[in-house]
Amino acid sequence: MTGPFRLDRALIRVSGPEARAFLNNLLTQSLDRLDEAGVLYAALLTPQGKVAADMFVWADGEGVLLELDPARREDVLRRLTMYKLRAQVTLEDVTDALAALYEPERFDGAVADPRFPDGALGWRAIAKRGEHADGAAIYEAQRIAVGAPDLARDAGADEVFALEALLEELNGVDFQKGCFIGQENVSRMKRRATTRKKFCPVVFEGDALAYGSEISAGAAVLGEIRTGAAGRAIALLRLDRALAATESLMAAGRPVRLAAPEWLALPAPSV
Repeated sequence: MTGPFRLDRALIRVSGPEARAFLNNLLTQSLDRLDEAGVLYAALLTPQGKVAADMFVWADGEGVLLELDPARREDVLRRLTMYKLRAQVTLEDVTDALAALYEPERFDGAVADPRFPDGALGWRAIAKRGEHADGAAIYEAQRIAVGAPDLARDAGADEVFALEALLEELNGVDFQKGCFIGQENVSRMKRRATTRKKFCPVVFEGDALAYGSEISAGAAVLGEIRTGAAGRAIALLRLDRALAATESLMAAGRPVRLAAPEWLALPAPSV
């Protein structure tokens, strides 16, 4: 079966007269651009500025659809319900009615993944549930090749700060908008350029490295392998120290090297 393919994603409809204003006060992205863009990449942070969940925000009439990893659905619904208070907002899980579609090439009704508006990470759409083949393996290969982390797999809930999660590079945060949860810490890290730990692709010879394999330079442990494939993986590590290392980077007894894409903002090397 040819594409578009279906991805295993949860979908939450946020409706009501205050839906967009409600989310605009919570998420890292400005929903003022939503109608023009069609879809935005955003995250819900903790008050400390760590990523609770990343998501795609789709225009849905006056409301929105939140597309996110199923592993984060219950926590996001819980957090949104907690923040809702008296806001005129309705939250509805519509995962069984709708499907998140993906294709490496453009297809009818699709928009480019907002993390890479040039289409480098494929094209996406939301549609009614139908007969669509599972596209998880195709998408996984493309995102690892591009170097984009999957924050539901490459990070634990509340593990990484927004800028460590590459929200700046991947168009997931608007520094010009009004307040959002965790904004103070995000702005401070941006202003002081203190983001030294980040996701970055690494390359190596042979089969895929095990998730969680430590990356070291001599006796110093710099980070970990997260998801990957043969010859390439997404790693979370102290990039400043990795860039300054005078000894080879090693993981599970094998040499690895950084394969930072051009779009990744690198910190200054530091011992």
